[in-house]
Amino acid sequence: MDLAEKILNEWSITKPQRKFLLNLFTTILALRGKVNFRNLSRYSDMSARTYARQFDQPFDFIGLNRALIDQVLPRDRPRLVVFDPCFIPKAGTHTPDLAYFWHGCHGRAEKGLEISAFSLVDLVHHTGYTLSAQQTPAPVEERADKATLIDAYLDHLHQVGPYLHAEETHLAVDGQFAKKKWLDGVEAVGLHTIGKLRCDAHMRFLYTGPPRVHGSGRQKTYDGKVDWQDLSRFEYITEQDGLELYTQVLNHVAFKRTLRVVVVLDRRNPNKPRYALLFSTDVDLDAVTLFYLYKDRFQIEFIFRDAKQFTGLTDAQTRDPQRLHFHFNATLTTLNIAKIEQRQAQPDDQPMVYSIASVKAWYFNERFLQRFFSIFGWDGSWIKKSPLYQQLREFGQMAA
Repeated sequence: MDLAEKILNEWSITKPQRKFLLNLFTTILALRGKVNFRNLSRYSDMSARTYARQFDQPFDFIGLNRALIDQVLPRDRPRLVVFDPCFIPKAGTHTPDLAYFWHGCHGRAEKGLEISAFSLVDLVHHTGYTLSAQQTPAPVEERADKATLIDAYLDHLHQVGPYLHAEETHLAVDGQFAKKKWLDGVEAVGLHTIGKLRCDAHMRFLYTGPPRVHGSGRQKTYDGKVDWQDLSRFEYITEQDGLELYTQVLNHVAFKRTLRVVVVLDRRNPNKPRYALLFSTDVDLDAVTLFYLYKDRFQIEFIFRDAKQFTGLTDAQTRDPQRLHFHFNATLTTLNIAKIEQRQAQPDDQPMVYSIASVKAWYFNERFLQRFFSIFGWDGSWIKKSPLYQQLREFGQMAA
């Protein structure tokens, strides 16, 4: 927590808010059970009303996350921007923007809330860190401005854009964002999209023959529709992880743009070969890099998993929009802090190995020991110098 404290000390925020945030992050990691106002108060010296009041205060979580990430992600290290929505179960009828959203785990739309999140992935250690989270407004069929969910996601991108560095040029998304409006919106902020196409995407080969020199009429631009069962006109690249990669620069009819397309052919089951179509609006991106960048997109799913299991992403018991926004971002920022602490404790040239369960065990033990000393009125300074104290703090941690 020293890094977060150092950053907050350099910010022009009030001392009570700085103290509250540090207490909040450590308490989320120390508590057992749901992360709500009542349970937070049980594991700290602040009341549930204090937590609720502080959650009403605005705070620049994007700026804090950016400062935290910059400590473990040097500017010269390759990175990837990733975006994805996340379903949040929510009961009741009075919560703002409660609607039917797609629940990926169940494969259907369910009633609840949704947040959209941007993360940065360290491509060396294959670890993702959240940059920003925002609740998705409920989709309304008849709106005067004809706004859609894609418009809401692009609004979020415009808020995050000023916090991105010049080196962060590629944004990875899953297949639901293979839409013209999304690609155009991402391009407008200076980013390239990496994603996945439908297996029956209507695409055309670009004409590369000699130009027309005689007769009237415009030059030939395209050279026939792509048949995905015939890859003879594609360039074979290599085999990666048992998958064959083919690539070509093609024109997408519906998107009205040229894309770098990588066909990932899976022949591991000879009786039932399968394929997937990956793409990038950056036509100069090589096929192998595109393949591995799309694989690293999945790091954001690990962020959602860990935040739900360990920092209480889905535990908010409030209906206030500001408090919900504060809760979602606080839980994801706490996860960032836990992962960054473990990253800094390991050699930079070693693969990233972390356990959020071990981090929580450490913070719980530390909080329990401090409470123990406080109740008995002991001065724990001499005990902390003992090697046995470190053993007590590490009690219950998992071996890496």
